[in-house]
Amino acid sequence: MTGLKLSSRSNKKTDTIISIGNVKVGKDFTVIAGPCAVENEKQLIETAIAVKKAGANMLRGGAFKPRTSPYAFQGLGLKGLKILEKAKKETGLPIVTEVTDPRDVTWVSEYADVLQIGARNMQNFTLLTEAGKSKKPVLLKRGMYSTLSELLNCAEYILSEGNPNVILCERGIRTIETYTRNTMDISSVPALKELTHLPVITDPSHGTGRVNLIKPMCLASIAAGADGFIVEVHYNPCEALCDKEQALSPKQFEIIMKSSKFLCESMKRINEIENEYHSQTI
Repeated sequence: MTGLKLSSRSNKKTDTIISIGNVKVGKDFTVIAGPCAVENEKQLIETAIAVKKAGANMLRGGAFKPRTSPYAFQGLGLKGLKILEKAKKETGLPIVTEVTDPRDVTWVSEYADVLQIGARNMQNFTLLTEAGKSKKPVLLKRGMYSTLSELLNCAEYILSEGNPNVILCERGIRTIETYTRNTMDISSVPALKELTHLPVITDPSHGTGRVNLIKPMCLASIAAGADGFIVEVHYNPCEALCDKEQALSPKQFEIIMKSSKFLCESMKRINEIENEYHSQTI
């Protein structure tokens, strides 16, 4: 792809590893889990404790929620960020939260360890520029109608401001299919790994919109070579104020984590066998 000066493999052959607390995204398989939105302290703290116990590396939770309807729950704003901060103190998990307005980047950065830029804002170039200036790690989600070239060019906006810490996220794209919320483009994972040195994770929650499909897509992400995944977990999904149809219970998440750990170990062995074979045939 032309025009990619900083994100391209031709610019940097080795994989980028992003250190966030004790987590090294791009080196160790990374799982980010938590509710779609921060609703109250009890909900977030109990969920945070549960996902950490199951093996999550980071906690997600939206304080600002861009919603399709203006009447839907929009998040708690600053109050939500303060609850996230309390959950971090309780569990030690780094915080991933969405920023939606360029004017909010500076002060949201005071609470967040990773700034998430959602699909609707992927091409909000002013927001991308401000996120780049912040030097905070950025989780950049693919837009629902965006090509891989467009995703990588948006990453360039962040990188060009001197911020090398960009994590790309495949979160499903809009197609003619209506059974799932979006169409999970698993092929984007190995494709992006060919094109860029940046870490690539997936979002099986938004990618499917169906709880029963999240586990297969988590495992498919591992097999495809993803560096991790981000999923929605709620301590009581039926009461969730946002995206309850795709919210895992702590027990469902625990099962996914056990299966994922097993598959990660298997994939390591598969990669070792492939490397041995290539070294013998060169």
